[in-house]
Amino acid sequence: MRHGDDHLRALMLAGLAGDSAAHAALLRTLLPALRGFFRRRLGGRDDDVEDLVQETLIAVHQRRATYDPNRPFGSWLYAIARYKLIDRYRRSGRTTPLEDLPELADEFDFAEASDARADLDRLLDAIPAKQAAVLRATRIEGLSTAEAAERLGLGESDVKVSAHRGIKALADRVRGSWR
Repeated sequence: MRHGDDHLRALMLAGLAGDSAAHAALLRTLLPALRGFFRRRLGGRDDDVEDLVQETLIAVHQRRATYDPNRPFGSWLYAIARYKLIDRYRRSGRTTPLEDLPELADEFDFAEASDARADLDRLLDAIPAKQAAVLRATRIEGLSTAEAAERLGLGESDVKVSAHRGIKALADRVRGSWR
C-alpha cells in the first residue's frame, strides 16, 4: 500500500472536496488491497473476507470526514480494517493475541484519536528509544524493514530484532498494567 499512498490520498482528498467520481475510484481501488489484507488473516474464508471488505468500505465512506490529510492514508485505512477484523473476532468469540497490540494501537473510536495517540506515545516512551523508533517507523508509519533501516541508519536485521523486542516490551508493559 505504501507505494500508492499518495495516489490514494489524492483520490480521498478529491472525494472529500465533492468529486464523486474520485470517491468511487478510491473505493474500487481499495478492493484488492483489502481483500488481500483480510485473506491473509482469515486463511481463505472467502465469505468472511468479502463481508469484511464491504464493512470496511462502508466505514471508509461513513468516516471519511475523520481522515486527517496530514497523515498517511494507508494507516487510516488499515486502522479501520483492523477494527473491523477485531469486531469480527469478538462476534465469533475469537481473541486477538496480546503480542499484536502494537499493530492494533489504532483500534479506537476516531473521536478519541488524540487520547489514544497520547496513550500510544506514552507506551512507546516507556521502552528503549531504538525499539520505539523502529516501531514508529514500521508499525505506525508503515515503512518496510528496508525503508526503516535506511531512515534510522540501522541494518535490516537490527530493525527486525528491535521491532520484535519492542513488541515484546510493549506487551509486557501492558500485561503489567492490567493486573
